[in-house]
Amino acid sequence: MEIAVLIPCFNEELSINQVILDFKKFLPRAKIYVYDNNSTDKTAEIARAAGAILRTEDKQGKGQVVYRMFGDIEADFYIMVDGDGTYDISIAPQMINILINERCDMVNGKRIESDKENYRRGHRLGNLFLTGVVSAIFAHRFSDMLSGYKAFSKKFIKSFPGFSKGFEIETQLTIHALEMNLPVKEIETKYSNRATGSVSKLNTYKDGIKILYAIFLLVIREKPFAFFGSISLGLIFLMFGLFAPIYHSYLITGLVPKFPTLILIAALGTASVISLVTGLITESLTIARKEFKRLIYLSIK
Repeated sequence: MEIAVLIPCFNEELSINQVILDFKKFLPRAKIYVYDNNSTDKTAEIARAAGAILRTEDKQGKGQVVYRMFGDIEADFYIMVDGDGTYDISIAPQMINILINERCDMVNGKRIESDKENYRRGHRLGNLFLTGVVSAIFAHRFSDMLSGYKAFSKKFIKSFPGFSKGFEIETQLTIHALEMNLPVKEIETKYSNRATGSVSKLNTYKDGIKILYAIFLLVIREKPFAFFGSISLGLIFLMFGLFAPIYHSYLITGLVPKFPTLILIAALGTASVISLVTGLITESLTIARKEFKRLIYLSIK
């Protein structure tokens, strides 16, 4: 049984050494991979000196690093964690045991703050909102979607199709598990302050918008009939809302006023039909894609 620890890193020289040492202590047989993402400090040198297998990814962004790691590394089980030293490494064996004994494909580390200053208020509120959006759309199974501490089976890693470049990768990992209806579990993990002098690479607003946009794209991709069907229904309501006063006027006067509005109504009706047909076609394509992904997942040993 091979266990791979995957640590994407960008300027984490203050914490990476301790993270590696903790994994060596709690998962002594695991191979520890640190992927340096163009760090400008001594992250790479410190990681190599601490005994990690150092690799690099030149394309900037956590998503880019994750794709590279998932494609490069062969193992039976994987643990991915940020290199900022904020997560409790001691629960790593428990996460692996859940993957093995409960035959899960993903274990998510739900962060329990030991201090209200562990991460900024904007990060906390953004996480609650985005997790709530995904839960409402794809079914509620996680309470901390954006946690950077996760464990995966080989089947999950090798069947994961990604396209996010940055921190929105956490959202896509969660949605992959939900849409494939994979066996998953969430356990609590202590979340601590970053090392003094270390700063978060997550921008509350910029990355929040990116994550929200990623969710929007995933809704279109995973729930196309619901998305385009809602648009079609909205156009129908708008069309009848515009048509009602014209029809009422016709009943009273026998005249048909506002021809430009009638042209707009006809255009809205056409757009509604196009949107509905688009939803039906893309839904059938989505079902076929999910079936294909499921076959790939089942073929991985």
